Amino acid sequence: MEETVEQTGSLSMYCHFANGIGEPKYMPVQSWELLTQTLAEALENHNEVNAVMDLVLFEDAMRHVCRINRILESPRGNALLVGVGGNGKQSLTRLAAFISSMDVFQITLRKGYQILDFKMDLAGLCLKAGVKNISTVFLMTDAQVADEKFLVLINDLLASGEVPDLYSDDEVESIISNVRNEVKSQGLVDNRENCWKFFIDRVRRQLKVTLCFSPVGNKLRVRSRRFPAIVTCTAIDWFHEWPQQALESVSLRFLQSTESIEPTVKQSISKFMAFVHTSVNQTSQSYLSNEQRYNYTTPKSFLEFIRLYQSLLRRNGQELKSKTERLENGLLKLHSTSAQVDDLKAKLATQEVELKQKNEDADKLIQEVGIETDKVSREKAMADEEERKVALIMLEVQQKQRDCEEDLAKAEPALTAAQAALNTLNKRRRTKEAHSFSSNALLLPSQTNLTELKSFGSPPPAVSNVSAAVMALMAPGGKVPKDRSWKAAKVAMARVDGFLDSLVRFDKENIHQNCLRAIRPYLQDPEFNPEFVATKSYAAAGLCSWVINIVKFYEVFCDVEPKRQALGRATSDLTTAQEKLAAIKAKIAHLDENLAKLTAKFERATADKLKCQQEAEATAGTISLANRLVGGLASENVRWAEAVQNFKQQESTLCGDILLITAFISYLGFFTKKYRQSLMDGTWRPYLSQLQVPIPVTPGLDPLRMLTDDADVAAWQNQGLPADRMSVENATILVTCERWPLLVDPQLQGIKWVKNKYGEDLRVTQIGRKGYLQTIEQALEAGHVVLIENLEESIDPVLGPLLGREVIKKGRFIKIGDKECEYNPKFRLILHTKLANPHYQPELQAQATLINFTVTRDGLEDQLLAAVVSMERPDLEQLKVLPGSAEKGRQTTRCH
Repeated sequence: MEETVEQTGSLSMYCHFANGIGEPKYMPVQSWELLTQTLAEALENHNEVNAVMDLVLFEDAMRHVCRINRILESPRGNALLVGVGGNGKQSLTRLAAFISSMDVFQITLRKGYQILDFKMDLAGLCLKAGVKNISTVFLMTDAQVADEKFLVLINDLLASGEVPDLYSDDEVESIISNVRNEVKSQGLVDNRENCWKFFIDRVRRQLKVTLCFSPVGNKLRVRSRRFPAIVTCTAIDWFHEWPQQALESVSLRFLQSTESIEPTVKQSISKFMAFVHTSVNQTSQSYLSNEQRYNYTTPKSFLEFIRLYQSLLRRNGQELKSKTERLENGLLKLHSTSAQVDDLKAKLATQEVELKQKNEDADKLIQEVGIETDKVSREKAMADEEERKVALIMLEVQQKQRDCEEDLAKAEPALTAAQAALNTLNKRRRTKEAHSFSSNALLLPSQTNLTELKSFGSPPPAVSNVSAAVMALMAPGGKVPKDRSWKAAKVAMARVDGFLDSLVRFDKENIHQNCLRAIRPYLQDPEFNPEFVATKSYAAAGLCSWVINIVKFYEVFCDVEPKRQALGRATSDLTTAQEKLAAIKAKIAHLDENLAKLTAKFERATADKLKCQQEAEATAGTISLANRLVGGLASENVRWAEAVQNFKQQESTLCGDILLITAFISYLGFFTKKYRQSLMDGTWRPYLSQLQVPIPVTPGLDPLRMLTDDADVAAWQNQGLPADRMSVENATILVTCERWPLLVDPQLQGIKWVKNKYGEDLRVTQIGRKGYLQTIEQALEAGHVVLIENLEESIDPVLGPLLGREVIKKGRFIKIGDKECEYNPKFRLILHTKLANPHYQPELQAQATLINFTVTRDGLEDQLLAAVVSMERPDLEQLKVLPGSAEKGRQTTRCH
């Protein structure tokens, strides 16, 4: 208990959140640990619902949060926060307002923002506080005082809570009507005066005005006299320079997340960063006393210093790692190539043996393929001959077939009639009606008619001739009987059934020539006609028709049959020839198949042979290239190994080297040559050697050598940069810094070089020139370089977010006035002034990197000396540039 009381007494801090947020009780702070935990939780909750603020809550910062919150919680509590820009006044105010659950409002300057616009913003704020009863913090900075008349309204608001002519009569009536019910609930008469007084009292209670002003110059002093309510009606909180402990804790807080730094040296780096900042502050005072030049360093400058250090360390670390890996890979390739040459030679010998065997196999296959090809050729020749013979036979068969068909077509009627006559042999019944006989029909008599015919005692001559002709035609073996009388005929027809069967079974295709000669006279007889004979006897007429048609059939048969036989023989020959041809073709197909297999096998063997030959040639080429590589880079092996060791040595000192370079870029740009050398060599380097845990640094480090090379310097000088070291340092700072560079260039040497360097890609404008904001907005979106020249000591407040690089919506937009412009990361802004000794406010110096291009006596001597040497001895000027750039070129070529 006594320790707590003692600690509370030493803290002497009271606030409304000592027991936690949400319980506004004015109590003493118990301990720094508890206060730190409470504010850290509040900051985390704030960042979840608002724009992220990356704050380091060191002791002074927490004290300011408690003070601001205490002021905001007080009745009619208004604050005047006095301190140079970048001290965290706005951020800490936002955190204190969040703890008290208050809204924060800031005006947004835009082109043409005047007193009427400011009045409209104030009117809206008062309505929000007085009518809606919402606690609101009105946060206003120096940069937002675009017109001193704004402070007249602020003075009235602070003094009385009422701004004259802020509302029109209609708006006043609307306000009175809105608060009338609340006035009644307070037990007051709801007249006009009471309602208006109630509104004003609530505005003074709920609207907290917080002014963030800078003490630099006489502005604050003048404003305090002209607008006394700024001082008399506010609680003043002075933001002094950050103490050493604050600087160290902030830098260490950011360095904790940097992985490329050894943990043991992070504390030393944070101490050195704090020392650099304080030493520059002290040197700036001497600079002001001796040179009458104003150079300011603010906490924001210190934060930018830390960010630039992290960025350069990450970028240079990656480049150094890439170079080391490239050279190590080269060395590894050289060593592996040397080791692989012997393996490649052994592999080549094996491939040559394999290639020889494959060549022999391919030659054997070529012979086999040749033999098989000859076989196939001979068989194909035989097949062609057989095919030609088959074609001839086929032509002969086709001709014979056509001849036979033609003859059959001619004899077909007679053959059909003869066949019809034969078919009549089966008829057994006849009608007794009279019929007319034709020469194309055969009507054999029935058994009854034959019996009737046989009963003729003495038949007519026509009938006896028919019976004689039948006997002559049917004479067996061609033995024609001499007795063919009617008597002999009756004997032949003795058995009627047998006689009819002999007629039906008569061999009509084999008739003896004697029978034909014997029957020829009968056929020549004109009365030997079925029609005529029918007049004598129907039975005799049928026999007559049968004889005539049988003879005709035999004659046709004797004419066509040889041709049929010849056609059959030819067809048989054709079938035999085709079977032989098919057998030959089958044999050829088999031979072709074997040949195709051999050919495919030969092609595979040839492909294997070519592949093996190509592999052998590739191996031989690889061996040749490897020998050339190893031989050509034998000397480079040693140099690359040394370079790798140098890179590793640089890597071990990288954190210290980048630390010195970052301090040079961040703080020395506005100093002259003497002060730069004094800080770098007389102040910073000795401090590094005094640290308890030393920071590894390259002895005699020249920042220019690490940031540029001779080729870059030569290119800059060709673009118009003066040859003195001061100008080269300035150019190096300009191309390396991350804050926007601001050139103090009364002799216009710097702007001449900038215009030549960027050429047509540079967009040049001036503040106040017509359309200059449109030019900046277009360049901001397209990623161009913009040069704003001829600046005065004050800058248009509309450009504040751009100068501060206040990106919104995840870094994709920057607000210029009331317009959100898309932000291209390639965009770059260069500021320039012709003023010889400008006095820029700390806020602007924190947002920009001032670079002093003013020509001094020493700088002018260096420039004149370089000009004389380039005219009189250009060879010496070339020697100054060529060795370094040539060596760098060789290194680059070899590394690649």
